[in-house]
Amino acid sequence: MLARMAVSRGVTAHRLCKNVTFYGNESTSPGAGGQTCQDPKPLLLMLPWLGSRPQAVAKYSEVYFRTGFDILVVESEVKDFLWPRWGLDRGKLLLELLQSERFMSRPLLVHAFSIGGYTFTQLLVHLTQDQQKYQAVTNRIKGQVYDSLVVGSLDHMAIGLGKTMLPRWDMLIKRISLLYFSMFKRQTVDYFNSSIEVFWNTPVTAPSLFFFCDNDLLSDAPTVEKLVDYWRKRGMDVTAKKWEVSTHAGHLKRHPQEYLSTLDTFLQSLQITPLKAKM
Repeated sequence: MLARMAVSRGVTAHRLCKNVTFYGNESTSPGAGGQTCQDPKPLLLMLPWLGSRPQAVAKYSEVYFRTGFDILVVESEVKDFLWPRWGLDRGKLLLELLQSERFMSRPLLVHAFSIGGYTFTQLLVHLTQDQQKYQAVTNRIKGQVYDSLVVGSLDHMAIGLGKTMLPRWDMLIKRISLLYFSMFKRQTVDYFNSSIEVFWNTPVTAPSLFFFCDNDLLSDAPTVEKLVDYWRKRGMDVTAKKWEVSTHAGHLKRHPQEYLSTLDTFLQSLQITPLKAKM
């Protein structure tokens, strides 16, 4: 559905591999908005939440299409979370794609929703392990947006699985997940802990924007605030927008004006958008 809607508005969709789709924004071209013909068009790496519907993702995509971005959508899978080695393999494949001829010169912006932040962390693990090899990718990331980041205890991860896989049976899924994690601790929990450490000490120090709320069961607000404070103490430029009451991965729908205004200000500060945002 996203592909059909995008094509009708001057955007072409190309399925590059499983769960990865590239949307080329042909409605904008180099030279627009002061962008020179030599400047490569910025690329948005979008990592939606589990179970996201095309209509919902399209609303965010339209924001970036209007500001002149091409978009690379990378969908997360439950299996990559349940068996982290698979997630790490996908992270490496994504890095290779970002280094391919089509994308190697593009400035990058990351927008990760919910567990999409975990998917991006698998990429960060490789950036950390071989910083010299992937330094060019690290340098190209000019900004990062985290919406409803799943952070907190292992319980938060298990709750997240339940509410995305089978909402009606979320407590049962939570108990089964925690049992699974305890049985395969070395293959799951140990990987989670090392990935969390990588994320907190991320090699990507580009400006960041966090959207979160106090009533989100999947995204622990105090933990997000600690992360924001920790990054700021590292010298990173971090913007945080928190609501007392909102919806997990649904802040745009719940608070559209505040969400778009905050995102607009952030994008303008990065100075990589080829067009002035029209939000």
